[in-house]
Amino acid sequence: MKNLKKKVLALLCTLAIGFTGLFTGTASAATDYWQNWTDGGGSVNVTNGSNGNFSVSWTNCGNFVVGKGWNTGNASRVCNYNAGAFSPSGNGYLTFYGWTRNSLIEYYVVDSWGSYRPTGTYKGSVSSDGGTYDIYTTMRYNAPSIDGTQTFQQFWSVRQAKRSTGSNVQINFANHANAWRSKGMNLGSSWSYQAMCVEGYQSSGYANVTVW
Repeated sequence: MKNLKKKVLALLCTLAIGFTGLFTGTASAATDYWQNWTDGGGSVNVTNGSNGNFSVSWTNCGNFVVGKGWNTGNASRVCNYNAGAFSPSGNGYLTFYGWTRNSLIEYYVVDSWGSYRPTGTYKGSVSSDGGTYDIYTTMRYNAPSIDGTQTFQQFWSVRQAKRSTGSNVQINFANHANAWRSKGMNLGSSWSYQAMCVEGYQSSGYANVTVW
């Protein structure tokens, strides 16, 4: 009888550990990547918070990108986020962001911006998540990338009107990836990280974002 009790107890412990691991993995899966890059210009102060939250304040920055997301991207990602604050004075983006390799592509789905709305070679538009996004491509020559200094293409979906802050919203990335593909804009076959990010360029501001 004692042996049976021990076996039952061991089984219950194993199940408890298994369920704990399952829920821990689920909770952290949406924020297992932390993006924190700056070219060193100006002042950029970042807080990597808990439960998918991060905040950043910047003053007379050079260029920086901070955010939270996933170590490995995919074309069907659904990114949920709440931007409690996004207040750039000058150039800044609130954007779903990532990279692929083979081909090396840097991509953006921009929900809001500061003084400059990004643009490029216009390819069309796509409707997604209650708004319409204009699609652009641009080229970067001898610029910083995930593989050092490279020449590479950028893909953009830029919302026609800035998305309001303070609410739980989604970016269904599949809508953008499919629209890009229909325009001959093919992402690479190897996925690097993707994240919900704040980017600033020669500006000042403050943002507080939670991602899941």
